[in-house]
Amino acid sequence: MENAITPAWIDAFLADEGLPSAYSQTIRLLIEPLADRIETGRCGKAYLVGLCGAQGSGKSTLTGALAKILESRGLTVATLSLDDFYLSHARRQDLARTIHPLLATRGVPGTHDPGACAEILDALRHPGPVRLPWFDKATDDPSPKTTWPQINAPVDVVLFEGWCVGARPQAAADLTAPINALERDEDPDGRWRGYVNAQLQGPYAALFSKFDLFVVLQAPGFEVVADWRLEQEDKLRRRRLAQGASVQGLMDEAAVRRFVAHYERVTRVLMAEAPMRADVLVTLQTDRTVGEIIFR
Repeated sequence: MENAITPAWIDAFLADEGLPSAYSQTIRLLIEPLADRIETGRCGKAYLVGLCGAQGSGKSTLTGALAKILESRGLTVATLSLDDFYLSHARRQDLARTIHPLLATRGVPGTHDPGACAEILDALRHPGPVRLPWFDKATDDPSPKTTWPQINAPVDVVLFEGWCVGARPQAAADLTAPINALERDEDPDGRWRGYVNAQLQGPYAALFSKFDLFVVLQAPGFEVVADWRLEQEDKLRRRRLAQGASVQGLMDEAAVRRFVAHYERVTRVLMAEAPMRADVLVTLQTDRTVGEIIFR
């Protein structure tokens, strides 16, 4: 296969993303071989790659670089983030009133629209223009549809990333004991975590069953996730300020640590069992550099 990576391309990508020069090694050691795997393994249109990793693990950056490499090889690529299918603020407020107050906070299964996501994935297999949703985290609402990027389908590859992509439900007995102070104090009867688990059993399971290739970025432990997520929030704040955009809705450290607590249960389960199911497993160090890469 043609080697699509050049030093000039890497330098430009690192500059655009504000990445350290060391990330060039990740491109060469991980992302280019992953592109090879996708290029040789795909069959038919809209070959769907699911990329899972804890918050702040670098999924979006990896997806962006991977898309550029595949496009340089003549493939049409659509990139999707599960984050862009968050329910609106108003719809989550309704869930908070009718089911559990913790559902007001975006993030866990049950706060996305998996049905809309499945419709987009299906549309990407058939001829015609497709608009790809974009959720504005600064306003905590989907952006207007007129701002959504458009792509002409069918596409060759779909890269679909998200923190809980591929997550599986727990047994009911495993939901009983709270995993952190948030669950203990704000979900004492387990109603919230039960609802999240039921979503994983139903509409999310149907969505995640569509993957042709499952890639897992494995963090060294849940303890690093809050720090990674805080770095991510700071990067987003700097970018929005440089663009002259609003930073309303972005979180400080205390808010980030509370936010991440919502994700802890599903993240820990993923860390324990997803590596055994992954077609491609990437272990990450505390500084998010790549450790071991396993292609199965």
